[in-house]
Amino acid sequence: MKRILIVVSAARFMRWQQRLRDRLAKRWPEAEVAFRCDAEPDDQPSAVTQLLNLERLLIKRARPALCDRLAPPISAADAAADVIVDLTGGADMKSGARMLRPLYDGHRADQAAINAIFSGVAPILAIQDVATGDIAAQGLPSFECEPALTLYLDAVYSRVALLIEQAIAVPRPSATPPARATRSAPTPGAYLAKRLAFAATRAMYRLCCHSPHWRIGWRFNDGPGALETGSLAGPAWNALYDCDMGFAADPFPVQWRGRMGVFFESMDYRSGRGAIRFQAFGAEGPIGHALTALAEPWHLSYPFLIEDAGVLYMAPEASASQAITLYRCVEFPLRWEPVAKLVDNVEAADATIFRHGGRYWMTSVVRDGYGGYSDTLAIHHAATLLGPWEPHRLSPVLVDSRFARPAGAVVPTPRGLFRPVQDCEKGYGKAIAIMRIDALDAENFRQSFVSRMTPGARWTGGRLHTLNRCGGLECIDGAILAPKYLPFRRLAQHRIDSRISTAERLAVQAL
Repeated sequence: MKRILIVVSAARFMRWQQRLRDRLAKRWPEAEVAFRCDAEPDDQPSAVTQLLNLERLLIKRARPALCDRLAPPISAADAAADVIVDLTGGADMKSGARMLRPLYDGHRADQAAINAIFSGVAPILAIQDVATGDIAAQGLPSFECEPALTLYLDAVYSRVALLIEQAIAVPRPSATPPARATRSAPTPGAYLAKRLAFAATRAMYRLCCHSPHWRIGWRFNDGPGALETGSLAGPAWNALYDCDMGFAADPFPVQWRGRMGVFFESMDYRSGRGAIRFQAFGAEGPIGHALTALAEPWHLSYPFLIEDAGVLYMAPEASASQAITLYRCVEFPLRWEPVAKLVDNVEAADATIFRHGGRYWMTSVVRDGYGGYSDTLAIHHAATLLGPWEPHRLSPVLVDSRFARPAGAVVPTPRGLFRPVQDCEKGYGKAIAIMRIDALDAENFRQSFVSRMTPGARWTGGRLHTLNRCGGLECIDGAILAPKYLPFRRLAQHRIDSRISTAERLAVQAL
């Protein structure tokens, strides 16, 4: 490839378009990546512009937004190009060039994305090959931020840039352009009023309650579990004892050299930082207190465990460290030492490692500083656990808030290789979907939907986002309403106590 031409509007040139140019130039250093400025009018409604300007004052953001306007770039000569990326929605086709165009809910104009945001949903994003009408890449961004148009557009534009890069590198054609039913979007004024009301309600909620307050559920189960049945039915779930000063999430049960227990994220509300703790289990349930197993200067969660050659390893989520680090168990369960950085210079969450086809594979969700953590699936693979690890040819293989983020260990079953994922379409950690990996090698990745689980009568609360099992010990987690202040907190604690074992209740009373 010799030349990539990005067609932009001189009247509405944005930061994300400059960033797209920089990404493409880094990906294809041998190619000239240039802008062509067309005299398209500024089609953004003035009310939207005013809303974005107002948010600039309300949101004390630490970095520029991707929707910020920039001075138009120097327009390149209209020479032949191998690929044309049309960001105006109306550029003319050029003979011999492949033209790609973003679609937002099936529309050329990004105002459709803003309308979707005003309606309370994330827009479906697609990159269309204009000559054939095929969709070369598509995705659904996740919104895990304060409710602000600026921040939502950061997520949209960052993922559009990623999908454009995917479409140029390895197109995955789909004949049907994705679309969402047309909605009557609220006006910017109505959206702002709704957002301010929501912000006030959330501020009051956070004043009175921990949000979200996660807790772990466990049960002993001799039969098929939630992974196989696609439901939370079966033996009753018990809540691991709760704590006023933090929450517990991301449970990974383990049996190691005659001892059983659960590693989990323990989040301290006072420091805002998570560490990994271990809760010992016996035949009747939890024994004693949970103890700290691993802590770092940065936040830790999702303590993924894997055994290799008789050694137990942990790869906890540590996105703030900009690396996926593997720890070796020196003395079970409380002494661990780092042995390798599997992937460096990456903002990754929930790394999940498994063996398949004679190799080690690792799924995780990644981001590049903008948008949420739950929509972009990366895959790495290696011949040995300690690496070196290399990215999959298609990586990131998926941009979809419903089916990207890992929710527990990948499990081989008689029906195939099952992969629990977080379904974050309606919010972070709202549900768990079970996906079957249908194809995975150095050149391909495909997965298909099997089942979906949400909280309910079996496990009350508003969220469900981790599922793991070791032998007969099965674990999940979820978020509940947790008042900060007594006597409300005591009442909430009593409701939890009524569902747990005597051993757990004694442990709670001892805290």
